[in-house]
Amino acid sequence: MLGVKSKFLAAGALALGLGLNTAPAGAQEFINVLTGGTSGVYYPLGVALSKIYGDNIEGVRTQVQSTKASVENLNLLQQGRGEIAFALGDSVKSAWEGDEEAGFPQQLEKLRGIAAIYPNYVQIVASQESGIETFEQLEGKSLSVGAPKSGTELNARRIFEAMGMSYEDLSQTEYLPFGESVELIKNRQLDATLQSAGLGVASIKDLALSVPVNVVAVPESVAETLGAPFIAETIPAGTYEGQEEDVPTLAITNILVTHSDVSEEVAYEMTKQLFENLDEMVAAHSAARAISLEKGPEGVPVPLHPGAERYYKEQGLL
Repeated sequence: MLGVKSKFLAAGALALGLGLNTAPAGAQEFINVLTGGTSGVYYPLGVALSKIYGDNIEGVRTQVQSTKASVENLNLLQQGRGEIAFALGDSVKSAWEGDEEAGFPQQLEKLRGIAAIYPNYVQIVASQESGIETFEQLEGKSLSVGAPKSGTELNARRIFEAMGMSYEDLSQTEYLPFGESVELIKNRQLDATLQSAGLGVASIKDLALSVPVNVVAVPESVAETLGAPFIAETIPAGTYEGQEEDVPTLAITNILVTHSDVSEEVAYEMTKQLFENLDEMVAAHSAARAISLEKGPEGVPVPLHPGAERYYKEQGLL
């Protein structure tokens, strides 16, 4: 662990040594916020974050981009085609390590952390008509595992492996965004959907209000098998229409990520304005209730951007 930590510190020192751009935030800056599909949680939070930055960072123009989420977002950051992005913690770790199977043929060495935010919950929902109540009962059924090589789909693959199963055990595997997956279930063309998102995600809320559903448990043993950044969590009863009991599942922390070419001053302001305007984030989606300043610098699997690091030091957290 010490070696990994040293590598992160060295990477941060290298970034500083190369002379990061320190143009004042008041100069004309552009912040493109990379999110996910419009029916997920990243998108409404990204819209709120864009407004916060536009309202509170002088001279900044902002834009929100809907994407295929984690993997695409991280690759776009490496290319300098975004300034801040939402991504799942395990995807960020894979990008930093250059995991080709996860969609990263080379290490994305420009990635820098802004903050650990709220956890994504792996939420598997099946129509009651399908009869699926446990993970094992997905065998022989049809399932949408998320957009190809998205953070959700990477989660799905790892969970299947931990359960000693694979996509080959399904009768049909669909690689679709959240909204499209839900529409197929409503039309009886799909049995279930796996979505890695904040609790109360709009797509599943919509589905549960439209047809009777079962929220499918993921055994706690899967979190033990997979290890960090996966943890055992619970989807509380009443999260979705008709869900009368708590349902065990996995959770993975989401990370706000930037890149080394973003100036120290802008990264500082992006970090500061996030935590000083959390009420606007919560108003955009309840998942943001789990965001806290104290947890911001914790468990970020890439070096913190020097601007973010400066803010946390001012707050006495580093």
